Amino acid sequence: MESLSASKWTNSLLYLSLILSTLFLFHSQIATRLLVGHHPLRLKRSPDLPLRFRDDGTFKILQVADMHFGTGMVTRCRDVLPSEFDYCSDLNTTRFLRRIIELEKPDFIAFTGDNIFGSSTTDAAESLLRAFGPAMDSEIPWAAVLGNHDQESTMTREELMSFISLMDYSVSQVNPPAEVAANYVELPKRRRIDGFGNYDLQVYGPPGSRLANDSVMNLYFLDSGDREVVQGRRTYGWIKESQLQWLRDVSKRNKDQIENLNHMTEGLRMAANPALAFFHIPIPEIPQLYYQKIVGQFQEGVACSLVNSGVLKTFVSMGDVKAVFMGHDHTNDFCGTLNGIWFCYGGGSGYHGYGKPGWPRRVRVISAELGKGEKSWRGVERIRTWKRLDDKKLLTKIDEQVLWELWQPR
Repeated sequence: MESLSASKWTNSLLYLSLILSTLFLFHSQIATRLLVGHHPLRLKRSPDLPLRFRDDGTFKILQVADMHFGTGMVTRCRDVLPSEFDYCSDLNTTRFLRRIIELEKPDFIAFTGDNIFGSSTTDAAESLLRAFGPAMDSEIPWAAVLGNHDQESTMTREELMSFISLMDYSVSQVNPPAEVAANYVELPKRRRIDGFGNYDLQVYGPPGSRLANDSVMNLYFLDSGDREVVQGRRTYGWIKESQLQWLRDVSKRNKDQIENLNHMTEGLRMAANPALAFFHIPIPEIPQLYYQKIVGQFQEGVACSLVNSGVLKTFVSMGDVKAVFMGHDHTNDFCGTLNGIWFCYGGGSGYHGYGKPGWPRRVRVISAELGKGEKSWRGVERIRTWKRLDDKKLLTKIDEQVLWELWQPR
């Protein structure tokens, strides 16, 4: 009997050891391969929030338009001269972005669509990781909207924005919460705001200042869509009424907050917060700027929607939007005013997107500056912009201009 009991005990130990060994093998060799990218899951690395002005009263934004990233080294460049590069690929876009981040040291990076060129990649997630790699490596807060080419690979627009919102140091959002979005559309009440990537961000005052706990500038992001058919004609997307109604409400909320603050802290600020808007496809009024004074170059026809949804009218009625930043038309890099609001192109930044041979890829920089009172910072007083070129002179700075000043004559 003792021998039989010992044998059963030995068999039980062997059986338990086999189970534990199998579980360990599954965890170490198999389970991790079932996770996204064949890597163990980890928490998103988040930036220090909220977004805020520096101690010197400035806040610098880097606008990156139309990277058109493909797969990396094997994705060749378009519209470059043979004399410019021995070999040119997506890696030139990555190199340009890393250099400009190091030079300008922005506080925030805004990607305004066509971040990847969907038709040139079979793995949208991998292309996004590579395209936004320099921003993530810099640990600078960044946000993105979609263009008309991002969804042409393996992800829908909703999936793309969800993925982007979960990337390291991203402050992008898919959309306002569903219960909020339902307030801005007519029937059915449960319908979401059109598009994916409609959200607003607030920028606070410098740390340790009287404005440290208050928003002093607002950033609006809108999904301008991709392609649609209107009365049998194919056209580009546009910003819908549900998005504009949401934006009107957000703008009113922001202005109400400032009015309440001014009542409580009389003399601290005298005006509502200025706002900047970011989206991809230009509005139908942009072609009018061909006949007006602009800063920069108007080199191609404006590829906008056939539908005019009233974006300009909405911005004018809101009163807080001082400048709008777009992409889509790669060889346009100008700024011009419509009804007192500046509309600025970023200029193409990506080497896999079309361009113009001999015309360097470029990015736009936006700098907001606070006014200085006798004892403390005041609200935003000035907004400037310029462009940086990826050229032989190592990021030449051009077309510096003032977009808005608080005390400018009306």
